[in-house]
Amino acid sequence: MQGTRIDYSVILGLIPAGKKVLDLGCGDGTLLAGLVQTKGVIGRGIEISEEGVRACIAKGLTVLQGDIDEGLRDYPDRSFDYIILNQTLQAVKKPDVVLSEMLRVGEKAVVGLPNFAFWRMRLYLLFNGRMPKTDFLPYDWYDTPNIHFCSILDFEEYCGRKSITVEKRVCLSTDRGGRVLKGARPNLFAESAVYLLSRRMPAASERAG
Repeated sequence: MQGTRIDYSVILGLIPAGKKVLDLGCGDGTLLAGLVQTKGVIGRGIEISEEGVRACIAKGLTVLQGDIDEGLRDYPDRSFDYIILNQTLQAVKKPDVVLSEMLRVGEKAVVGLPNFAFWRMRLYLLFNGRMPKTDFLPYDWYDTPNIHFCSILDFEEYCGRKSITVEKRVCLSTDRGGRVLKGARPNLFAESAVYLLSRRMPAASERAG
């Protein structure tokens, strides 16, 4: 995947070879095709747009046209090893339902999301008084698909409330062609983040109670 996006490279590194993967909102299938080609995964996808589905089929991928806001009720529990939702969480109507279904259907979930608290966005809004745009959020206010504005801090607080384990977090910037950020204050300095998630099992005392 020469020239691939930095978030795609991170996700490729998170998913082991040969796993069964479902990519939600898979777009034109670039990420899913990369996983199939480089990791030998058994890949499936769900995409709402006809254009995206056609592009996926042209790549030889197995993709269904569907709305992930309607849930994954056709899939039994733990039917995939990994469920991917990359740069889509902020655009779904029911993110809580989508995340819950991901962790029901998959053993693990990979979620990539833009950070609406990124420092450049804060400064742009402060000094220009207009809705900011970044490489990960290139839309004008009137044509954006994003309806839920979430920061890294918001998302991690949500995971804590919902007993979702954050197994790994990778913070990203598009500076210098895309790079992984290390250091303090990711909610301020990261343009986006990729999470590896799993559902935390209740303790024996909680089950007994």
